[in-house]
Amino acid sequence: MQWFSIAALSLLATSLVTVNAQVGNSTAPFPSSTYPNASSPDPDAADFTGPAFSPPFYPSPWGSGAGDWASAYERARAFVGQLTLLEKVNITTGVGWQSERCVGQTGAVPRLGFRSVCLQDSPLGVRFTDYNSAFPAGVNVAATWDRGLAYARGEAMGQEHRGKGVDIQLGPAIGPLGRAPAGGRNWEGFSPDPALSGLMVAETIRGIQDAGVIACAKHFIVNEQEHFRQAPEAQGYGYNITDSLSSNIDDVTMHETYLWPFADAVRAGVGSIMCSYNQINNSYGCENSQILNYLLKGELDFQGFVLSDWQAQHSGVGSALAGMDMSMPGDTLFNTGASYWGTNLTVAILNGTVPEWRLDDMAVRIVAAWYYVGRDQSQVPINFDSWTLDTFGYQHYFAEEVYTLVNEHVDVRAEHSTLVRQIGSASTVLLKNNNSALPLTGREKFTAVFGNDAGGNPYGPNGCPDRGCDNGTLAMGWGSGTANFPFLVTPETAIQNEIVSNNGVFQSITDNYAGTQIQSLASQASVAIVFVNADSGEGYISVDGNEGDRQNLTFWQGGDVLVQNVSALCNNTILVMHTVGPVLLGNYSENPNITAILWAGLPGEQSGNSIADILYGRVNPGAKLPFTLGASREDYGVDLLYIPNNGTAAPQQSFTEGNFIDYRAFDQADITPVYEFGFGLSYTTFAYSSLRVNKLNVSSYTPTTGLTSAAPVLGNATNDTTQYQLPSNFSAIPFYIYPYLNGSDLEASANDSDYGLPESTYVPAGSQDGSPQPRLAASGAPGGNPELYDVLYQVEATITNTGSVPGDEVVQLYVSLGGPYDPKIVLRGFQRLSIQPNNSTTFHADITRRDISNWDTSAQNWIVSSAPKTVYVGSSSRTLPLSATLS
Repeated sequence: MQWFSIAALSLLATSLVTVNAQVGNSTAPFPSSTYPNASSPDPDAADFTGPAFSPPFYPSPWGSGAGDWASAYERARAFVGQLTLLEKVNITTGVGWQSERCVGQTGAVPRLGFRSVCLQDSPLGVRFTDYNSAFPAGVNVAATWDRGLAYARGEAMGQEHRGKGVDIQLGPAIGPLGRAPAGGRNWEGFSPDPALSGLMVAETIRGIQDAGVIACAKHFIVNEQEHFRQAPEAQGYGYNITDSLSSNIDDVTMHETYLWPFADAVRAGVGSIMCSYNQINNSYGCENSQILNYLLKGELDFQGFVLSDWQAQHSGVGSALAGMDMSMPGDTLFNTGASYWGTNLTVAILNGTVPEWRLDDMAVRIVAAWYYVGRDQSQVPINFDSWTLDTFGYQHYFAEEVYTLVNEHVDVRAEHSTLVRQIGSASTVLLKNNNSALPLTGREKFTAVFGNDAGGNPYGPNGCPDRGCDNGTLAMGWGSGTANFPFLVTPETAIQNEIVSNNGVFQSITDNYAGTQIQSLASQASVAIVFVNADSGEGYISVDGNEGDRQNLTFWQGGDVLVQNVSALCNNTILVMHTVGPVLLGNYSENPNITAILWAGLPGEQSGNSIADILYGRVNPGAKLPFTLGASREDYGVDLLYIPNNGTAAPQQSFTEGNFIDYRAFDQADITPVYEFGFGLSYTTFAYSSLRVNKLNVSSYTPTTGLTSAAPVLGNATNDTTQYQLPSNFSAIPFYIYPYLNGSDLEASANDSDYGLPESTYVPAGSQDGSPQPRLAASGAPGGNPELYDVLYQVEATITNTGSVPGDEVVQLYVSLGGPYDPKIVLRGFQRLSIQPNNSTTFHADITRRDISNWDTSAQNWIVSSAPKTVYVGSSSRTLPLSATLS
């Protein structure tokens, strides 16, 4: 989503915020983004180089109330049945950028007391407000491998959005999944592993929606880089392209990797899904009928509604027929006052190009999600304003209309800071701990802290709009996926407090380039703690030449030189990394003077206290890496596309590596990582024993058959255009998007030079057909065929704490699918266990039919192949001491 900071609200998509200082490099292979010898062994993936084509699928499936949605649908249909045509258009169309107080708002239905729906960022807190919490990023949640913490964070974020009057939280993110380690927004999501992401996104959604707020899973789908995601944005950076990047992907890879976590999100009951900026197989994400109609609403039986990313809508009739349900923010481009929907959707219904049942379905899906999460019971008035933190301002910011109270400064934080601190420490991964260098006692003779990343931003924690800089300690990336800090505890402050409380000696240097002073202090220290970082974010902000995506995988602000200078003079150097994802560690893992290494990610407002809890042993680290740390950029097999490769047309990014990303790529190429996926140490030790596999007696898989019902028609709009015109006594707000006609003539109201073209040129065959439709074999319930989730095997193992202190161990279950084109192993389950010293506990995991299935492109269904299946249990993807054949 491309949104602008308070300091840059007048900027359009082609205007960019640039910050200078850090030099990177662009080393992605051209014209591809897959390195030589890293292509998938599956020829269908390896040969999928284009020109890619996305086949049409129509009509757009209408919601049925499947799963546990029946009651919400009954109420929604009753409500929508009372609406006029204009009212239905009003709740599907945003009112325009900066026309109301939330970053996105639809029109209202005042006659029935239905308020304008408020949509607000972000995946880690309430954006653009005050008195809110700044939670750890999604990548940190993944590093906890703790479902309970994922749920608790989701619930707390939902409570804060609810308290501000938000109806829809624009998160969590599972797109990007994290195909390439340099992807700018990977940190907003969870992990490049689809199973880990899927399990974490499901718990996050449940938490948000149990708090009475609609969650929005985004960005659907294969939205894996910032470069070229929007043509206007790319043009602003000097790239001469006319269309957004196309992610070209084969059917198997789509299902087995990228669609996987979205299936988990749908099964968890997510109320909304955001379609993405990019094209998929050369069709834009918000008008791609194969993606929205076939995969999402057909195969996954999604019952909620699809909303566009901001300015990701490229057509009116086309996007409606292809399955989009809500236009955000409503205008074609920010502040134009023009809309693909609004008036034009009213026109499309009246002239018959969009059938009224399709509009009914859009409205029902939106209202059903509203009832599904209990918005009718939990809604409070909107009490903040996205465009100013002042108490008074314009209700309609861009139009400068209706000066009034806009910010009530409601404190919604409750006791969430305690949870933030807990997740921060629970997500800190201990990668190296030579000779038990950690935990520290706080009574070391001389503690020295080094690094810009240890200190504060001289402009204040919110001094860079949308966190678009790398000043001070890094606690979140940049872009729309951010929130304002209520405070930010820096590592420097927390460690100083620790030492001072013990009457110790503490000094720090937070200028990475103060070479002489650094060397002097390092030579005195008995323990040196060095903080370094690597940042990234959304593409509308460029920081130090990094246009959202990182240009390299090295540390920022001269971090490597800092580490080398300190460790050369102090033989007890502890390295702490705040990074958005993988970084290159050089020889640090082997350097004897670097006695401990910690990855702390993006821990949010309690950053310093969270790392101090780990350093000083109040918390025993139990986190595991949610990605792989490789020795070189090329080891990952895939990269970003940094240079357009298709002339002025849409850049083509072919996913020829197939399912082989992150640890799967390392395994396939037999490359030894520096630290593997799932790796993490503890202050204690664990032993694994007694693997037990119980095969259950389950009936065979049954493909879904039969027909749907006919599309419900809840209204019968008259063609009398005089009934849809702007009321004579109505005072319109400038630039506001309304559903009204501009007169009695539909062509004049549409104001479109293409109006009147034959329907066959822009209305796809079958798209207006509301008759019963064949059900897809892989469908049947939200998340897909319910028999995919039948438990086929129950797995148990005994885990023993063989050390002297209590600790958490994340036990991981992997499966070998056994086929010639399959990854060596794939993660399928995990459990974080707390175990007292010299005690044992039982690890338990279920293996479902889905877990051991492959996607069959011919059958368009999941199958369990005849290849031998093996289950592995261990502490990381490369340490799997227990195994058994699945008979």
